[in-house]
Amino acid sequence: MSPIPDGARVWLVPTPVGNLGDLTLRAIEVLRAADAVACEDTRRTGALLSYLGIRKPLVRLDAHTMRRAPQVLERYARLAYVSDAGTPGISDPGAELVQAALAADVPIEVLPGATAFVPALVLSGLDSARFTFEGFLPRSGKDRKARLSAVAARAETSIVYESPHRLHATLTDLAASCGPVRRASVTRELSKRFEETRRGTLADLAAHFEAGTRGEIVVVVAGRPEGEADPAQPVTDPAEQARAWAAAGQGVRDIRDALMRQGLRKNDAYALALQVTQAQQP
Repeated sequence: MSPIPDGARVWLVPTPVGNLGDLTLRAIEVLRAADAVACEDTRRTGALLSYLGIRKPLVRLDAHTMRRAPQVLERYARLAYVSDAGTPGISDPGAELVQAALAADVPIEVLPGATAFVPALVLSGLDSARFTFEGFLPRSGKDRKARLSAVAARAETSIVYESPHRLHATLTDLAASCGPVRRASVTRELSKRFEETRRGTLADLAAHFEAGTRGEIVVVVAGRPEGEADPAQPVTDPAEQARAWAAAGQGVRDIRDALMRQGLRKNDAYALALQVTQAQQP
């Protein structure tokens, strides 16, 4: 390994998303060389350092305390920063610390290492040549609707982080925006004992995870197939869309819910869903 440079420095150090064996040798050396380790959770990071046999001052710098970054940089010339898991700055605090270090003219190094979305993308089996990382979607409102529409419209693969208790709702909303037969995958517990990747249509995945699950989750959604109508555009013929969903094997309830999300009243959505599914029966 190259020697660690002298002088003031900020290191952003990726930590394992699950398996502690994924921590790199360089990350360990940087943690040993730092004057202090800033982190999201001092207890969690303290346990990691104890496992490594490293004793360093710990400073909490999370989303609520990142305003203290300039003072922390002034106190500790050589500062390592870790988030709870993965690479700092990727759907985790860290970007603000980089900005503070740039403002103070402190050199910055970002170590390569663990992150959840890359292995989940490869495991999905979907196109990985071009993709968009969405991170966590807004929980509700116009912002969520706009982001869902963007996922539905784009041609490249989309990657979304989600929590276990919101997974079913997000898969259901994605199925309504992208269409229930859009291909996707759900990966959870990466690098841990119960790691799982489930692949299928958005409707199938929503049904499978309706009862909930556990662990950190990455959802990967295929891009809009060439020639498919842009789902971000207003649906001018709900009956045509409902017939397409029925032909793809969707049931009355799924079609009704999707039509309601597109603005139809519950009774009208149910009647249309029932009509098109019955028409599919021999």
